[in-house]
Amino acid sequence: MDATLLDLLGRLGNKRVLVVADLYLDRYIFGSPSRISREAPIMVLDEERQEDRLGGGAAPALQLAELGYEVAVAGVIGDDRAGQAVVGLLAGAGIDPSGVLIDPTRPTTTKTRVVAEGFFLFPQQVVRIDRQERAPVGADVAQALAAVVAAAQPDAILISDYRSGVVTGELVAAVREAQALHGLLTTVDSQGDLEKFAGFDLVKCNQAEAEAVLGHSLGGRSEREKALLGLRGQIGARCLVVTRGGEGAALASIEGYDETPASNRSEIFDVTGAGDTVVAVMSAARLAGASPLQAATLAQAAAGVVVRKWGNQQATRDEIAAELGR
Repeated sequence: MDATLLDLLGRLGNKRVLVVADLYLDRYIFGSPSRISREAPIMVLDEERQEDRLGGGAAPALQLAELGYEVAVAGVIGDDRAGQAVVGLLAGAGIDPSGVLIDPTRPTTTKTRVVAEGFFLFPQQVVRIDRQERAPVGADVAQALAAVVAAAQPDAILISDYRSGVVTGELVAAVREAQALHGLLTTVDSQGDLEKFAGFDLVKCNQAEAEAVLGHSLGGRSEREKALLGLRGQIGARCLVVTRGGEGAALASIEGYDETPASNRSEIFDVTGAGDTVVAVMSAARLAGASPLQAATLAQAAAGVVVRKWGNQQATRDEIAAELGR
């Protein structure tokens, strides 16, 4: 077990992070398979219960709160029951929802999953229905979100861009201005729109997103090193991390190039939230003074925990410590 990483894990927490995000409500309808429908070749489930959980950009906020950070969220919901549920779930998790704004012109993004259980080893999704508006929020809402960012006094701002209209250019400019004025840490899960976040301290994307930006495959290690160091310089980020699934993560920073392997490559039951975990834990580790490689290694351990769990869940401090000891 790496004593340095354990020491780093013990230092996480006790700082304030503002998470700026596309907020989702994940609604689950659970049922047990009973028969094949006479109306169509589909399974009939006997409904047993429903659950509402936080999803989308709320996931890194939940992970940071789990690790002992004081977390506030800025985002947008609709004037509907789903939005009320999102605010209630945030408050119930100890996350400050005062920066969540209501936009009556759009619905709260809701992803409804119908899930079969009791037949398989793990619950299985049968179908997912999304209610979502992807157009950018209006100018008045964008200005109000920028004001939330300007008024906040966090140690770090983490953006989770699910491309559902919240993370506008005006909002990113407000984050960049706060970074310049207060010297705070800025991190983002970019979903591939890298140049939008030029100058951030940490920019995360996955391999497919990086390859789409580059216009070619990352190839072997030497090709990856050259391409990603060049891409990091192009966007002016202090650190660019590219997650590679079971192959771990590639890391291009002002300190050079590194790769860290996946902590868990065999016990993978559900990858939901793994990327959110990586950006949250790397942000936490960088706040605690970790090097980019230390932060990425700790994040891979945390991701190795959450992929063993079903649904959008978080890694506890004890679980990460146990993963480091494997």
